[in-house]
Amino acid sequence: MRSKENIVIYCILVLSTAALLYLHHVTKFDYLLELSGAPFEILVTVFILDRFLRGREAREKRRRLFYIKSLMFRSDMRDMFAKNVDAVKYPDVSMRFIRNATLAELKAHRALATRTEYPTPESMEPIIMEYVRAEHVWKNFMDLAIANDFDDVFQGMVYILNFVEDVKLFKKKNPDQLFIHHAMKHPHLMRKVEKVLGDGIRAFLDYAIQLKEQQPEMFDEVFLSYDEEPAAA
Repeated sequence: MRSKENIVIYCILVLSTAALLYLHHVTKFDYLLELSGAPFEILVTVFILDRFLRGREAREKRRRLFYIKSLMFRSDMRDMFAKNVDAVKYPDVSMRFIRNATLAELKAHRALATRTEYPTPESMEPIIMEYVRAEHVWKNFMDLAIANDFDDVFQGMVYILNFVEDVKLFKKKNPDQLFIHHAMKHPHLMRKVEKVLGDGIRAFLDYAIQLKEQQPEMFDEVFLSYDEEPAAA
């Protein structure tokens, strides 16, 4: 809505400048030439102020998102991320490692996490089911993204929710079979599994790095609680 309002303001100011220049051309009244610069100056000021306010608003929304993510990582998504991090074979990370790592070590392992591997395909199944159980969390995040115009978050949640629906549909028809075995027979599904679980590792490491850099006391609180209560196998 604000963008549409600003476009109207920009158009009015441009037209005002054009009108004053036309009147100067017709009347040869020099004061109109001087006056024609005023709308342009206002236009530049409005544009700069609008960009500044947009940037500040976006930063504030991202800051709130960070705290909401912190709460989610410590509550609704706690077991899912703990199981995922502890299960992954490459990069060699664990909740205990993250808790005791230096910032440089966390960043180095995050760089390695562009590729993730698990010990066996079957070791991925419990994590897949954790994603299904967290469906309400993904929906909440999607609503949050829509409300705050976080397109990157929205796209990510849509991808995860589509993946969750794939799993639910398969499990409904085949309750006694592993989804990962089904995915291994269908390359496009296996790519989804690898992306969703891999993105989870990367997102958790990004969160740990951000905490370590910006909120070291909160980092200690969050990861000490993980250390004291390891996720159930």
